[in-house]
Amino acid sequence: MRMSGRRRAGVSGRRRALAPLALALVLLTGACAGGGTGTASSGATPASAGARAVAAEERLAENTLVPLEGDAPTPKLPVTVDSSDGRKVRVRDASRILPLNGGIAEIVFTLGLGDRVVGRDITATFAEAEKLPQVTKAHDVSAEGVLSLRPTVVLADTDTGPGEALDQIRDAGVPVVVLDPATELSDVATRTTRIAGALGVPEAGEALNSRMAKDLAAARAAVPEGSEPKVAFLYMRGSAAVYLMGGRGSGADSLIEAAGGVDAGVEGGLDKPFTPLTSEALVAAAPDVILMMDKGLESVGGVDGLVDIPGIRETPAGANRRVVSLEDGVLLSFGPRTPLVIDILVDRLHTG
Repeated sequence: MRMSGRRRAGVSGRRRALAPLALALVLLTGACAGGGTGTASSGATPASAGARAVAAEERLAENTLVPLEGDAPTPKLPVTVDSSDGRKVRVRDASRILPLNGGIAEIVFTLGLGDRVVGRDITATFAEAEKLPQVTKAHDVSAEGVLSLRPTVVLADTDTGPGEALDQIRDAGVPVVVLDPATELSDVATRTTRIAGALGVPEAGEALNSRMAKDLAAARAAVPEGSEPKVAFLYMRGSAAVYLMGGRGSGADSLIEAAGGVDAGVEGGLDKPFTPLTSEALVAAAPDVILMMDKGLESVGGVDGLVDIPGIRETPAGANRRVVSLEDGVLLSFGPRTPLVIDILVDRLHTG
């Protein structure tokens, strides 16, 4: 699913025009940051962060994945793996893979096994998955729909349900590997290792983890020293009157921290992933920047509509209209494109 109005991660015409220069700058800044440890680099400058962000925006605008270099790996099966539901699962065939989560699907495709994927969840919004039949939406699994695709292995997470549907799939003889949800950066490598192991391609998993670690280190090395903007992650669905502020465990808190910001909800004592938004809590949080998903921002009428919500205008972010939004299927995917998200956030959060 592509972003409406071709905004796609907020790429402006000016930044598109700078793309060739940005890509050249990224090669230079990436070489300098390649030995980064994930902390701020004394050599980081707003220009280097901006160049990385422009290149990242171009990549996300293409809405495609970059698989590992070389030939696609050949699964070495059978394997027996631990499933997060407490089961031991025997996988004998990975010729028809069905990931019931967008982030999981990104990893499978990037490992080089995309031609084996037979269906998708609504959150798999990248171009390579667009023509696949959609079989799940908002964790609503239809056993009949899944089985109609004749999968040889199903990849789910602990939020996938209902449980009865997964039981039906297992009873039909299809192995179901359940994974823990990814809610922070450290989960990306763990999830990649488990997926690659379940599909019989552990070496590809190691290679992908190595690539992502280098990309994340380079992204985090571009964080400018001495700048710690306070960022509130707001999840909104205006048509359903859903207004929530992210706190500890929202997923956005990990991204904000990696990009050199301070999560306003966490700092304000929100220990749950999401808490109903009140104007009093928002004003007290006093965020410098508001982070949202594209659809959430659109659902409240864009920035103009957002600042009319009680409490928003009274924050520094609202007063200065500092609102950052990224595509829903990318922001919290915690997969191979997450380093691009960090590149963009480093630029957006620190440059105004």
